[in-house]
Amino acid sequence: MSFQLIYATPTKEHLQAIDQKYHKLIRKTIESQLQFEPDKETRNRKPLKRPVEFGARWEIRFGPENRFRVFYNVNADLNEVIVLAIGMKKGSRLFIGNEEIVI
Repeated sequence: MSFQLIYATPTKEHLQAIDQKYHKLIRKTIESQLQFEPDKETRNRKPLKRPVEFGARWEIRFGPENRFRVFYNVNADLNEVIVLAIGMKKGSRLFIGNEEIVI
């Protein structure tokens, strides 16, 4: 069963803060990882222990050195995945858009 991907409006701004050469990787990973079984825990896809400030309950990590993070929610009743934020780790710090986020 396929899930529909819905991107929250701020995700466009989040991508602007990430080098454009990674945009295709981010899009392909979101599509391949979240369209089928987005709520199945894997090595790089995990439920968050507590919701973050923008309300996400799940996180996926990927890319070179697992630097990219996508935060999302799953609505299984409607077969929807709502992508709420796209960020990048720099060392031990997480940036979503141009803002540092503490998780």
